[in-house]
Amino acid sequence: MACALALTGGTLLASGHEDAAGELDAALHLTPNLDNGRKVFQLCNVCHTPEGWGNESGMYPQIAGQLASVTVKQLADIRARNRDNPTMRPFTSPQQLGGVQEIADVAAYIAALPMNPSNGVGAGNDLAHGEQLYKDNCVDCHGDRGQGDEKDHIPLIQGQHYRYLVRQFDMIRSGQRRNADPKMAKQIRRFSPRDVAAVMDYVSRLKPPADKLAEPGWQNPDFPKYSRKPMPHTPIYGRPQPPRPQR
Repeated sequence: MACALALTGGTLLASGHEDAAGELDAALHLTPNLDNGRKVFQLCNVCHTPEGWGNESGMYPQIAGQLASVTVKQLADIRARNRDNPTMRPFTSPQQLGGVQEIADVAAYIAALPMNPSNGVGAGNDLAHGEQLYKDNCVDCHGDRGQGDEKDHIPLIQGQHYRYLVRQFDMIRSGQRRNADPKMAKQIRRFSPRDVAAVMDYVSRLKPPADKLAEPGWQNPDFPKYSRKPMPHTPIYGRPQPPRPQR
């Protein structure tokens, strides 16, 4: 029985990776429709805000400006169960999100959104240490300014909220984020709490280029009627409801 269960689990895992890889490849070969991407993005508003800026709590990341290939991969991984995210998974289902065209469309729309000029940062008291750790461990993949790599689906991390960076770093290090690069997970296991705080604080202060930043106070004109009241912290087991489509 144990052997049969192990084989079944392995088969499901392999199937999930194959499903995600297939969707990733298909979506990246499609021509995105930004107008449809705007419509699909209404699913994202409830947590990530109409601007795609998330919040400083660490629960919801800034997704505005993220490389399209990264967003495509994460959406495909979540709905194939390669990345555990109980809060987000219902929104990635084919019934809610749609197919590969919708994934390509919303990823392109998100990539075109200007980024928050005032993202959440850390305490700022150990930045030299954080900078050295970043240069020694992160530059080769994420780039000298945290710009990521579109071709290799490596996330843009510049301008991301500090608390979200820390939370994801810890999840990768512990193996909880299963779709992370295994080499990265192994490399960062030796980081002390001081190291994590310092390097993530440094990363949170890597500013995107001026042409990727919004003006202070910018609001997404595509959603003029959307209520922008602060989003309450949603427990990991909670499932916020999708917003009603605008008429």
